[in-house]
Amino acid sequence: MKLYNTLTRRVDELQPLDGKNITLYTCGLTVYSQPHIGNWLGYIYWDVLVRVLRAAGYTVERTQNITDVGHLTSDDDNGDDKMEVGARREGITAWDVAAKYIAIADREAAQLQLLPPDHLVRATAMIAEQIAFAQVLEAKGYTYIIPGDGLYYDTSKFPRYADFAHLDIDGLDAGARVSVEGKRNITDFAIWKFSPTNATRDMEWDSPWGRGFPGWHLECSVIARETLGDRIDIHTGGIDHIPVHHTNEIAQTEAVTDQQFASIWLHVNHIKVDGAKMSKSLGNIYNLQDITDRDYNLEAFKVFALSKHYRREGNFTWEAMDLAAGRLKAWQHLAELRHQPLATIPDDARVSMGLIPGGYQKLVDGDYQREITQHLSNDLNTAEALMIIDQAAHAVEYVPDETALGRFILFLDETFGLSLDAISDVSDEVKQLLTQRQAARESKDWGRSDALRDELAAQGITVRDTKYGQIWERI
Repeated sequence: MKLYNTLTRRVDELQPLDGKNITLYTCGLTVYSQPHIGNWLGYIYWDVLVRVLRAAGYTVERTQNITDVGHLTSDDDNGDDKMEVGARREGITAWDVAAKYIAIADREAAQLQLLPPDHLVRATAMIAEQIAFAQVLEAKGYTYIIPGDGLYYDTSKFPRYADFAHLDIDGLDAGARVSVEGKRNITDFAIWKFSPTNATRDMEWDSPWGRGFPGWHLECSVIARETLGDRIDIHTGGIDHIPVHHTNEIAQTEAVTDQQFASIWLHVNHIKVDGAKMSKSLGNIYNLQDITDRDYNLEAFKVFALSKHYRREGNFTWEAMDLAAGRLKAWQHLAELRHQPLATIPDDARVSMGLIPGGYQKLVDGDYQREITQHLSNDLNTAEALMIIDQAAHAVEYVPDETALGRFILFLDETFGLSLDAISDVSDEVKQLLTQRQAARESKDWGRSDALRDELAAQGITVRDTKYGQIWERI
C-alpha cells in the first residue's frame, strides 16, 4: 500500500509500526447540525481504505472522535462554541443538540454502509483525560494563561510547529490568524477556554485553571492517544485541517510524548456544487436526504464520490449523479447475470455458439480483482478502480458458470461497501413469463412475444434480445 503523505509531501509506502497491525485515526463530525454531502466524502474514502487494508491481511484498529464541545466558530479561538450556536438555533440544550445529530450521523453512516470505527468517542466522554493531558503540557512549560480567556499553547516552544503545513509564520497577519489579546504568538491556540463570568454554559467543567471547556484541538490528541497509543500509523482528515487543526494536534501531542505522532497523514479534498463553494447564501448545501428525495440510491452517491481521486477537488451536480446512477445500474445488471436463464444451455452448445467471451475469462482468472486492488493500493485510486468495474460490466455479456461472477460481486461489495450480492433472482411468475416469451419467439409468434414483453414491463422487467437469447433487466 502506497499513500500520499502530507507530512513528507510524497507517496510513501505504508510501513506499520507493529507488524500487520495498523492504527488509524479519523477526525470526526462536529455534531451541531445536519451533516452535508461534503462531510461524508472523506468517510467514504477512509471506509474503502480500511476495507482494502483488511483484505490485504492487516488488522486495522480505527478511532473516530465526535466533536460535541469546544469547536468555536473560528479556528482562531474566537467566536461561540458551535454546539452553543446549535442550541440557540433549535431552542434546546447543547447536550440535546449533540444527541440529535449523533443519531442522524449514525443512521446515515449505516445507510452509506460504512464500517463502524472500533472506537467512536465523544469529546465530552474524555474531559478528565484532556485535563490530565493539558497538565502535562503545563508541567513541561508549553502553556500560559490569558486571564479571563483560557490556557494557551505557546507555539514558540515547539520549533517544528510550521513544518507540517509549511507555514510562513512571519507572513501571517491578523486576517490569517485572528489575534486574541494576550497571545504571545499569532499561532498560539487554546488548550482550555474559561466559561464567561456572566453566564452558565450547557457544557462546562471544573479544571485546575478555572471552570470552562477544552479547546477543539485537544480532543483529537487525547482520544487518539487513549485509544491507539502514543504513536499511530495513519491519521486522516480534510485538507482544511492541515494549517490549523492538524498542525496543532502534532504540536501538542509530540510535546507530551516526545515521539512522532503519526507516520502517514491523509487529507481529502473538497467538493463544490455546480462549480461553487457550498454556502447557505447560494442554497447549494445538500445532505443525504436531498439525494434520496430525488429518488437516487445512496449507493449511487458513493459511486459519485469514489469516481474522483480523494486528493482531487470534486464538483457535485445532478447530472453527475445521473451518470453515477447509470454506472451503478450497469454494475447491478452485471450482478443480475448470475440469475439469467441462459445458464441452462449445455456446455457443448456454449462452445459451439461462442458464448464464453473474454470478459468472463478475466472473471475466472481473477484479473479484474487484481487490477482493482492494484489501483487501490496505489494511493487509494478509486477513480481508476471504478473504471475496471465499468470494463467488467460492459465486457461480460453471458455467464456460463455463476461461481466466478459471484466471487467478483462479493469482492466489490466487500471492497466498496455495496450491496450487489443482495440483488435477487426474479419471481417464479416472471420466470414463467420469460419462458413463454422465449417460446413465442422461437415459434415466431411476434404478437404474443410483444404482448409478453409489455406484461413483463408492467412488473418492472425489461427484456433485451441478444445473440445468446433474451436477457432481462430490472427497470
